[in-house]
Amino acid sequence: MKSIVSFCLLAVMLSVKPGYAQDVVPEFHESHIEQKRNAPFSDVVVANGFMFLAGQIGFDYTTGELAEGGIKEQTLQTIMNIKAVLEKHNASLDQVIKCTVILKNIEDFKAFNEVYVQYFPNKPARTTFAAAGLARDALIEIDCIAVK
Repeated sequence: MKSIVSFCLLAVMLSVKPGYAQDVVPEFHESHIEQKRNAPFSDVVVANGFMFLAGQIGFDYTTGELAEGGIKEQTLQTIMNIKAVLEKHNASLDQVIKCTVILKNIEDFKAFNEVYVQYFPNKPARTTFAAAGLARDALIEIDCIAVK
């Protein structure tokens, strides 16, 4: 057994291209939304075939307010914001492989999930937790990783 593990480790080590990390040149993309162009972060960073999206909240950029109603409405708006960022980069929700979900109140988990499952039928990997304070006093924030 030890020799099989050693052989597998050697095979992995030999398959890694030396200097590979230095070959990856990340692309940093500002927001497609005018109000966010001066933000101190990128909406999307593309590297090595992956798209790393900044967290989105349930903020409606057409009204300049958080989506009204509660966790379901803010979850829907958050997902629509993610969808808009992906579409700007010729991608879709189907390409999302990982989501990190932050809820203001973990008691909202069931209601959030009722909306979430309608838009992520591929079931990307996901982490969900609660945090006391989100930007703009939002009820939810989601960041994603997608394949390009």
